[in-house]
Amino acid sequence: MKKFKFKIRGNQYDAKIKSFENNIVEIDINGTNYKVMVERESQKPKTPKLVRAKVKTSDEDAKIVSKIGKLVKAPLPGTIFKMNVKIGDVVNLGDTLLIMEAMKMENSIQAEADGVVKSIMVKDGDSVLQDDILLELD
Repeated sequence: MKKFKFKIRGNQYDAKIKSFENNIVEIDINGTNYKVMVERESQKPKTPKLVRAKVKTSDEDAKIVSKIGKLVKAPLPGTIFKMNVKIGDVVNLGDTLLIMEAMKMENSIQAEADGVVKSIMVKDGDSVLQDDILLELD
């Protein structure tokens, strides 16, 4: 039970809060019980909400991607541990293209689509950063 002292119009009052549920407070003031409704202002959060606009892609972007082929990028920084494919190999969805060591773990980089290995930009032992292009499928 919390105790408060109020001074109203020069008179001293001892108040004890007995319960506080929702907006109703039960208070004992100088031995008399009262139920009081409390009005609360809704507090606005201090943290701003980040709203990002959707990225629009144009038809030109789609044409450029189709000319390039399917790029396989590094999902996180690491070192190329083992290449499982070479140029000209046919790969299917889910095939392991290479193994990459990142954060002291071996990560299998798999094909996200069927295709033929068109070019390889890395070799065993190369260090790569996130989003570096590892190889290209046609």
